[in-house]
Amino acid sequence: MKRQVRRSSAGALAGGLLAALSGCAVGPDYVAPAPDLAGFHSADAPASREAATPAPELDSWWEGFNDPELTGIVQRALDQNLDLAAAMARVEQARAAARGAGAQRLPSFDISAQASRQRQSLESPTGAIASNFPGYDRDQSLYGFGGAASWEIDLFGGLARAADAATAEAQAAEATRMGTRISVAADAADAYLRIRGDQARIAIAADQIVTNARLLDLVLRRFKEGLAADREVAQTEALLAGARASLPPLYISLEAQLNRLDVLMGVQPGTYTQVLGGGVGIPAAPALASAAPTDMLRRRPDIIAAERRLAASNARIGAAMSDYYPKFSLAGLIGFESAGPQNLIRSETFQPQGVLGLRWRLFDFGRIDAQVAAAKGAEVEVLALYRLSVLRAAEDVENAFTTLVQLEAYVGELEREAAALERVRDLSQTAYEAGVIPLTDVLDANRRKLAAEDALARARVDVSRAAVSAFRALGGGWSSDTGTILEIADVHNQ
Repeated sequence: MKRQVRRSSAGALAGGLLAALSGCAVGPDYVAPAPDLAGFHSADAPASREAATPAPELDSWWEGFNDPELTGIVQRALDQNLDLAAAMARVEQARAAARGAGAQRLPSFDISAQASRQRQSLESPTGAIASNFPGYDRDQSLYGFGGAASWEIDLFGGLARAADAATAEAQAAEATRMGTRISVAADAADAYLRIRGDQARIAIAADQIVTNARLLDLVLRRFKEGLAADREVAQTEALLAGARASLPPLYISLEAQLNRLDVLMGVQPGTYTQVLGGGVGIPAAPALASAAPTDMLRRRPDIIAAERRLAASNARIGAAMSDYYPKFSLAGLIGFESAGPQNLIRSETFQPQGVLGLRWRLFDFGRIDAQVAAAKGAEVEVLALYRLSVLRAAEDVENAFTTLVQLEAYVGELEREAAALERVRDLSQTAYEAGVIPLTDVLDANRRKLAAEDALARARVDVSRAAVSAFRALGGGWSSDTGTILEIADVHNQ
């Protein structure tokens, strides 16, 4: 087994020497994976929708809802969100690490100066001997000034591979920040839509309470005239109480979404409650432009981040393999040293020094083999995660498209049901006043109408939220034309 390891290490060493002679860094060169995705099977249905507004640009999809309040809220969240601030701080840290890794390839130069004063002990071995010489002075001074330079020659590219890995990690951090931006915009829009939905449902319940109160007045008048039983009064009172009981859960949900939106905007809960206090209706979902898998792969920051992490893991293989080979370094010292400052800089005090260093883990190949194997295993893991991120992104898109189309069909049916139940409610009340039908028919019509209108309001909100989910799944919410992610400055040469 040991001979086999030695032969593999020796082969790797020979390969590395050939690579160095040809001017290449050791380790595999990175080739970005090309995911093979067919077209989205549910993409045609969203593209053929009849929407109230045209398809917006993905960079600012929230403007497609044609709601100035929504646009202002999303922009405020993008400007003030604390998750985004933390993500930006992580990007700065990753960029700094990349600059540091790139700087390792450059020479370093230090300047130093010193002045020391010492009174030597006569009882020390040096002092006891030196004190016997003529002109001996216990008080001694030493002055020095110079500069030192050092440079590790990256002959086999280990430092270059490490710098490549750090740069790729910085790009992954930038992509993750863009993913946070997408989530913040989508979450802010989702909270706003749920607020408008709760307000619409509260308005529907309030209208139904007014209707049920009028019905109770009618039943009470008929009861006084002896035309209605006490049981009918109790039934109508229960119907009115049920409508009123539907309000507290709606107010709880409304308050929770208002607080959620405030936190997304980076302010204390309750700050913008008054601004959004009045209901203005539920914004209609805009149209969706046709989407292709290539567009999704280009726009989804989670896929970009996974690909950048894959590039980093590939570079780390080369960094690990570079330990098979010797490390060469150059160091130089130019300085002056004198017992007095007045004679410091002159030819007699000049003391240059040059060093050529060699470090080689010649008898540590077993440990290097393990490090290289670990780096290769990490790359296999990251590749699997990249492929999984692509599949999950495609799943998000397919689910969002299907949900949007089916919910719109559901809304159409609910609209027809609500219109029919409103006619039933009106006709039933007229028939009851004429004594043609019992009160139970009127009560049932009122209950069914309230349930249908409430379901319709919830479904309309869900349609708009499904559109938000579709824009999020497509990677909407950041500009892919700026090249922010993939055109980070080359820190290797800074």
